Amino acid sequence: MSSPSTRQRLTQAALELFLSQGISHTTTRQIANMAEVNEATLFRNFGNKYGLLLAILQEAPALEPQITQLYGEPQSDSLRAYASNCLSLLEQFPNFVRSLIGEADQYPPEHQQALQHRVSEIRQTMTQHLKQMLGEGTPSAAELANILASLVVGYAVIEATGGQSLWQGRDDFLDSLVSVLTRTQGSTTELPSDAFDEPEIAHPTSKPRVADLPASWVHFMMKQARSLGHQDYALALVLFGAGLLPREIIHLERSHQICDKTQHILQVVNPSRQVPVNQWILGKRYGSYSNNPLTKWLKLRKDDEAAMFINDAGEPITAADIHDRWDLWWEGLEVGGITPHPVQAQQTWCVEMLMRGIALENLSILTGFEIAELEPYGQRAREKSAIAAATQLDRKKPIP
Repeated sequence: MSSPSTRQRLTQAALELFLSQGISHTTTRQIANMAEVNEATLFRNFGNKYGLLLAILQEAPALEPQITQLYGEPQSDSLRAYASNCLSLLEQFPNFVRSLIGEADQYPPEHQQALQHRVSEIRQTMTQHLKQMLGEGTPSAAELANILASLVVGYAVIEATGGQSLWQGRDDFLDSLVSVLTRTQGSTTELPSDAFDEPEIAHPTSKPRVADLPASWVHFMMKQARSLGHQDYALALVLFGAGLLPREIIHLERSHQICDKTQHILQVVNPSRQVPVNQWILGKRYGSYSNNPLTKWLKLRKDDEAAMFINDAGEPITAADIHDRWDLWWEGLEVGGITPHPVQAQQTWCVEMLMRGIALENLSILTGFEIAELEPYGQRAREKSAIAAATQLDRKKPIP
C-alpha cells in the first residue's frame, strides 16, 4: 500500500481539525503541523484553508446515516429512528456544523456550488429512505425529505450555538418532528400549492454563480493530459466530455461503458444514471464514439483490476489522485492567479450541453440534479449565447 500523498495528508489533517474545532478556529499552521509539512506547501497546493475546505466538500463520500430496518414497526417509529440517526451524525461535530452553515455566505462561488451539491445528495438519499419507510407510492417523499433535512439541520445549529432551545430536549424535538411529518403524510386534506415549498435553510446557496471554463483553457488541459499518457487523456475526456465529478469517476468500472459506432455511454453509480461521452468538446472533436481516448486507454490495459481508472500502485484511483492529475494538466496555464477546480469541468459541460440545445428536463436526467438546481446553468448558457450573438453582429459592417 503506497503512503499517503502530501495532498492527502493535508486534506485529512484539515478535516480532523475542522470537525473537532470548526473552520473559523482552525489555522493553516495547525493544519500544516498536523500534516507534517510547512505552510508554504499548503499554500502551494490549496491557496488557503478554504481551498482545503473545497477539496473536502468535493471529495467527501455522501452522508449516509446508519439505518436500522424496523420491519413490522409503525411508520412513526421507523421515521423517528431515521431522524435520530441523521441528527446523531450532526451532533458528533457541532463546531464544524456551526462553522459550515454560519459562514456559507462568505465562501467563493465554487465552494457554494460544492456545498449545494452535497446538500442535494443528502436530500436525494433522504427521499429514498422515506419512500422505503412510507411506501414507494408516497407522493410527497421528496417534499418530506426537504422538511426533514431543514428541521434536523436547524435543530443541530441551534443546539451548537448554545442559544435558547425551542424544545425541552432532544426527545421532545424528535417527537414533535415525527408527529408533524406523519400527520402530514397521512392527511387527506388538500394543502395549498406552496405548503411544501422548500425552506430557505435547505438551500443556503440556491442560486450559485456558474464558473464554467473558457474553451481555450479546456483545450490546453486536454492537450496537457494527452502529453502525460493514455490514462490522463481518458480521464480528462470523462471530466470534460461526460461532466462527471471525481467522486463519481472513482466508482466507474470497465464494464460500466457501452460503446459502438452510434453511441458511447457510461453507467454512473451514485446517483444511478447513464451519461453520454461526447465526441465534441467546446468546438473540437476528440475521436469518435468507438475510438477515443477512453476506449484506447481500456484497450491498452494489461491488468486485471476492474476499476476504469487506477493509480500508480495499480489500485482503484481516488478522488485525491484525480485532483493531483488535474493540477498537472493546468500547470503552466496563464489564468491570472485563478485556480481551476474539477467541479468546473462539470459546470462547463452542463453549460455546453444547454447551448447545444438540450432541455433542462433532459439535463436533469443526465446529471441527477433537480431542474431548479440547473436554472443557474440555463442563465449562464443564455448569457454566453447573447455574447456570441453580439460578437457576431459586431463582425458585420454597420448599415449607414
